[in-house]
Amino acid sequence: MISITKATVADLKIITEIAHKTWPLTYGEILSQVQLEYMLNAFYSDEALRANMENGHEFILAKEDDICLGFASFEHHYKNENTTRIHKIYILPETQGKGIGKLLIDSVAQFAKENNATTLLLNVNRFNKALTFYQKQGFEIIEEIDIELEYGYLMEDYVMEKRI
Repeated sequence: MISITKATVADLKIITEIAHKTWPLTYGEILSQVQLEYMLNAFYSDEALRANMENGHEFILAKEDDICLGFASFEHHYKNENTTRIHKIYILPETQGKGIGKLLIDSVAQFAKENNATTLLLNVNRFNKALTFYQKQGFEIIEEIDIELEYGYLMEDYVMEKRI
């Protein structure tokens, strides 16, 4: 049985470990190795994750028998609207396809409804295979954006929305 629990600062190490196991398979064909390492360090350092938590991002974990299989982070009242933004969602590669991602999204949607949200919002890389997964979960592309990072790196994303 898979359970969803709220993460705390004590869980940051496992969140980082899952990101480091997931990103090379998720983005290895999309990003250079140097950009991949840069982004992992920028987004999943202890300091970056703590700052996320301090700035209102909530993290949840999907666990089976006390083993963490994946996580999601989200922010309620995004841009002072009735929107919950999913910032991160990753599942260990060996456990993908077992409904864990759907369970995480459904859990975020439930927390969102409890916080009076009417929509979920997320970004996904335009070349990420997860695009199809999000569409199956009811998300629709509403915008195409490019986000410039340091060193000339670029995030080429779709913004996706789901009404809840």
